[in-house]
Amino acid sequence: MTAYHIFTPDDALRFADQHSELFGDHSKLSAVEFGDGNLNLVFRVSNDKGTSLIVKQALPYARCVGESWPLSTDRARIEAEVLQQHGRFCPQHTVEVLHFEPALSAILMEDLKQYQILRSELVKGKTFAHLASQMATYLAQTLFYSSDFVLSGPVKKAAVARFINPELCLITEDLFFTDPYCNHERNTIHALILPRARQLWQDEALQAEVAALKADFLSKPQALLHGDVHSGSIFINADNCKVIDAEFGFYGPIGFDVGSLLGNLLLNYVACPGLFAPAQAEQQQAYLLEQIRELWQQFASQFSQLMASETQDSALQNSRYQQHFLQQVLADSLGYAGCELIRRTVGLAHVADLEKITDAKKRAEAELRAIELGRALIMQRATLAQMDAVLTLVQQVTV
Repeated sequence: MTAYHIFTPDDALRFADQHSELFGDHSKLSAVEFGDGNLNLVFRVSNDKGTSLIVKQALPYARCVGESWPLSTDRARIEAEVLQQHGRFCPQHTVEVLHFEPALSAILMEDLKQYQILRSELVKGKTFAHLASQMATYLAQTLFYSSDFVLSGPVKKAAVARFINPELCLITEDLFFTDPYCNHERNTIHALILPRARQLWQDEALQAEVAALKADFLSKPQALLHGDVHSGSIFINADNCKVIDAEFGFYGPIGFDVGSLLGNLLLNYVACPGLFAPAQAEQQQAYLLEQIRELWQQFASQFSQLMASETQDSALQNSRYQQHFLQQVLADSLGYAGCELIRRTVGLAHVADLEKITDAKKRAEAELRAIELGRALIMQRATLAQMDAVLTLVQQVTV
């Protein structure tokens, strides 16, 4: 067995060639490292006929910091296995894993070079009619089929144990639920919104609700989450979308994955007036509201149908319980969406939706809208029983 070592482009080339027959004999192969993420190495291996694959290797530390921030490379196993499981449940919208080598913490997967990153496309003002419906299918399928509605108790508990992901979950726990609500050294806050950030640090009512959301994140293993469903983890083209980067996967609350995506669509929504001329901003915001409505409605519809027809546990087949369950998922999703809005403005990891606003005043206005909307969603999540009420709130808070 080959011992772990950090890949060079030549190593990635040999790894891809060894574990795939896609290139064929006598191909002239080349490899280039192009990853711009915070944690891993990512290579594209190509032959002279235009065929290519992706090699992703987990480093034993956070790439963005260096060896002073060590991380277990077991996250590569978790990522590979989450993608493989999600690929079984929803192959059309999950990147295909072709091979995983545990000793090297390396994954070989399909190259989505015919796709674009969703966040980049939204920042350009592009729209995709199929986004909400396809992501609703991805979320409903992957979350339902890994849940108690399908899995027996022993099988589910074994799966929870297999996907324990303490180091990356701790990153989420800190960046989502702790750092933004105190004067933490990791926070990156633009000067114009610093007074509002200081108010967050004194907002005990908000902090109590965030604590409840964090407690659920820590102790509510409902389904096998992707764990990082933001618009930078979704690749899209004119016909399809596929989800990548599942290294934050673990068993957690269903609303976290749904809410993460809702929050990212809302981040683009609050950014629109700073990114576009008024007419285009209005058009883009209308598109986003419709996608948010459709995302929840189709997710809820598909998940309800699966509960009604596929639930294996007789106790969980009760229709009243299923309605209550889905209502709680909506409340959770809104809360986690609110956390995403706030942490992307006053936390460590910002997003291009806001950072691409070149006018400092307009960027500050967008970030303040994100904070106010995030707070409203967190505080009112239990009373927002319908998506129409949510969309009305979005429009009221962000005027």
